[in-house]
Parts: sequence; C-alpha cells; structure tokens
Amino acid sequence: MLIGEVARRSGVSARMLRHYDSLGLLRPTDRTGAGYREYSGEDIRRIFHIESLRSLGLSLREVGRALDDPGFAPAALVDDLIRQTRQRIAAETDLLTRLRRIGAAEPADWADVLQIVALLQALGSENAGKRQRAALSSGREAPLPVEALVEAALNESDPNVAGALRWALAQSGDAGLALLAEGLDAPEVEVRKRAVESIAEIPGGGATALLRNALVNTDIVVRRYAALALGARGVAEAAPTLIDMVVAEANDVDAADALAALAGDPASADHIAAGLVDRLDHTGEPSARRRLTEALADIPGTRASRALAALAQDADPVVAHTARYILDVRTAR
Repeated sequence: MLIGEVARRSGVSARMLRHYDSLGLLRPTDRTGAGYREYSGEDIRRIFHIESLRSLGLSLREVGRALDDPGFAPAALVDDLIRQTRQRIAAETDLLTRLRRIGAAEPADWADVLQIVALLQALGSENAGKRQRAALSSGREAPLPVEALVEAALNESDPNVAGALRWALAQSGDAGLALLAEGLDAPEVEVRKRAVESIAEIPGGGATALLRNALVNTDIVVRRYAALALGARGVAEAAPTLIDMVVAEANDVDAADALAALAGDPASADHIAAGLVDRLDHTGEPSARRRLTEALADIPGTRASRALAALAQDADPVVAHTARYILDVRTAR
C-alpha cells in the first residue's frame, strides 16, 4: 500500500508518515521500483500502535522506546504522564477561571481587560501590601471582578487585607451575595466566619435577608456575627442570640450595645428587657447575672426599670450595687 492510501485510511498525514520514517519510528517494509514507500499490513498495525500511544501523551521518542525496547516498563512513565496531565488540567482550569472572571466583569475594551488582569494578579500576590492596595483600588479604573474578590475575601488571613476586601465587596452591592452565601456553609470554620463578616458590611435588603437566615446557621460563630450585624440594622430577631452572647461572655459588650440599639424602638424595648430578666431568673452563674444586669442599663422603659428595682435587692451584692447605680443614673436623667 502506497503512502497516499495509507494516509487516507489511517488518518495520519503523508507528511507525518515521512516524519516517522526520518525518525526511524516507522520504516515502510518495501519500496516500489520507482522508489515509492510501500507499507505492509504489519506497518499499518504499527501506525495504529504509534497513534494509540501518542493519544496518551507520549512523545515520539517515548513511543519508539515503548514499541522497540522489550525491557521498557510502562508504570513509571504512566505515573509521570498522570502527574503532567494533572498539572496541565490545573493550569487550564486556572486559565478558564481567569477568563470567566474577566468576562463576568464585562470589560468595555482591552484597556479594561489589562486592568482586570493586573488586579487579579495583585490579588494573588504573596505580598499582603500588594493585595491590600489591589482591593482598595478595585473598581476605580476597570470593572469589578466580584468573583475574584469574594474568593480572596473568603481565604484572606491578614486582617488589614481582609478589611480592604470587605470594603471592596461592599462597593459592589449585591453582586457578591450569592457567592458569599455559599461561604456560610463552607466546611472550614474560618471561611464561614469571613463570609458572614463580609455580608455584614454590605448594605441593603439582600444582605439583611442572608443575615436573618444565618441566625439559624449550625455554626455558633456565624450566628453571633449575624446577630451583631442585624442588631445594628434594627432587626429585632437578633435579640435572643445577643442575649445569649451576653450570658456566654462572647463579644458581650458589643452584644449589649446592639441590644441597646434595638431597644431604641419602644416596641422592642420591653421585649428585650423581658428576655434579659428571663435569663437572669434562670442563670445561676454570678458573672453572667452581673453582665445581664449591666445590659439592662441602656434598655429604656418601665419593664427594665422594674427589673432593676428588683435586682437592687438581689442576694448578690455586686448585682444589687450595679442595679442601684443604674437606677440612680436613670433617675438623674
């Protein structure tokens, strides 16, 4: 069979077949009287063997060794091919992610593309200062790559950089909320914490809705951060968690401040006072009762005042003294 027919039937171009011949990888069995290459059935089988091994990623040199060296062991080479393939997949996946993020930012021109690429590279820098500057400059000169900012915020351990990334996400409005919501259920506790911190800094109803849902999250840290943020937003649903925080001495000062902010609504003030009193009645730990008493200080209304009057006679002298002091201050106002 002449080279043209072999090329047609095998799908390997005549040029490649000549290249195989020049390398000694596939020498045709015979030649015609006119000097044309003539391939036998065995030659055709070798072509298919060559192409099969090439499809696995072997170089032509490795193909030759595999076919001609009886002592050639494939295990080590296959392991190496697996490693190389994984590296290629990782590199291609990284490229695909970068391209998708550039596309999602909807650049208007190539100048925007270049600015986004520079921002993505800076966000991935090992230098914390570069990452922070990138976060603070994001969106100024090019469209905002929100997905990249969310990923960076969820994985950033440097507090200064993390703060800059949360600020940048807050500038994007609701654009990153869906991805941050996924972070609330991440397996890593630090990622969940960073997700709720980032959501807490985003204004608007979308973020508030996510924070409301976070009040029943299985992670107590997520619940507590959500409650603090919701307290600042005037969401009364946060009150039970905030009271729990006062009892547990978990950011108790911030929790008490958030309760005071919520109590600015008269409808919520008596409800919060009732919640604090209920916990006082069911909490025997002295320091917790003292913190609950202190939390009543900034809760207006008659319910809180009556509770403080009763606490002024408490068996715990510190609680009683604290309650009397608060009542004196309230009376003097």
